[in-house]
Amino acid sequence: MNHYNYQQRLKAIWTDAVRLYESGNRTPDSYFSPETLEELASIGLNTMDVYDYAEDYVSSQDPDFETFLMICEARRDYFFVEQKGLLSAERLDTSKIPAKTDQIRGIVWLPRIMPKALAKLRGELPSDTMYGCGGDRRFFKTNHIHPAEFLRAAWAYETTPERLIDWVEERAKTAK
Repeated sequence: MNHYNYQQRLKAIWTDAVRLYESGNRTPDSYFSPETLEELASIGLNTMDVYDYAEDYVSSQDPDFETFLMICEARRDYFFVEQKGLLSAERLDTSKIPAKTDQIRGIVWLPRIMPKALAKLRGELPSDTMYGCGGDRRFFKTNHIHPAEFLRAAWAYETTPERLIDWVEERAKTAK
């Protein structure tokens, strides 16, 4: 994918996925040609990185393309800077992520979103788990945090999770 205008190509890919979902296609593996999958992989993305967002956009108009693009950009940057353009073979074990009702310092969902954000950055989310799902979006809206902003904060505090918790706690205070 051309790095100068990758966002234009990503928009075309997303638009095609939205069209396919609107037409009733619910088979993610049929969405992209091998060439398109190669393009996505070249920036650290896969089928579900697009399909999940197209599905939610068609279902609820949220997240919009701009949010999708910003999330993909955070992943792309992490892929090039931290992973040196190499895809991870690891996958998050979703049976080990905290429950939806778990809290840290009274902030519900925070223990759950932290490992999901790191897995999203690293390209390690399994196909049945979405970063930015409805529950994640409630967390973001409640705490006045943009999903891409949270990814960047998770990256910045990757080795110091207490600092990420402090950051979210401060942001949550402004939401009240």
